[in-house]
Amino acid sequence: MLGLQRWHGFIKSHDHNALLDLLHPDAVFESPVVHTPQRGRDITFKYLASATKVLGGPSFRYLGEWTNETGAVLEFACEVEGITINGVDIITFDADDRITHFKVMVRPLKAINLLHRLMGEQLAQR
Repeated sequence: MLGLQRWHGFIKSHDHNALLDLLHPDAVFESPVVHTPQRGRDITFKYLASATKVLGGPSFRYLGEWTNETGAVLEFACEVEGITINGVDIITFDADDRITHFKVMVRPLKAINLLHRLMGEQLAQR
């Protein structure tokens, strides 16, 4: 799946242009801490770019990957401020291998609270 390969390339490079190209104009992002889905490429880009800054340090790694013809579930783990964060990215791609839907789920509660604070700080800067 080319879209998934491009996602993994972005995770390694943190190339914001590559991320922007990967997102469908009508992409939807679902955050573990925001009640309503965020709709559109620009807001999805803002959330994913911010999440990369918050979570994408040297400890970030994907632990497992499950795919079907239209998407993937990627389990991840990392450590931020001494807290181990475990979660999944649920990604849906269109026929052109662009991301149409991106949902993040995180555990434990201590990690969600930390992400809420750090993502709020990141989003306020953008």
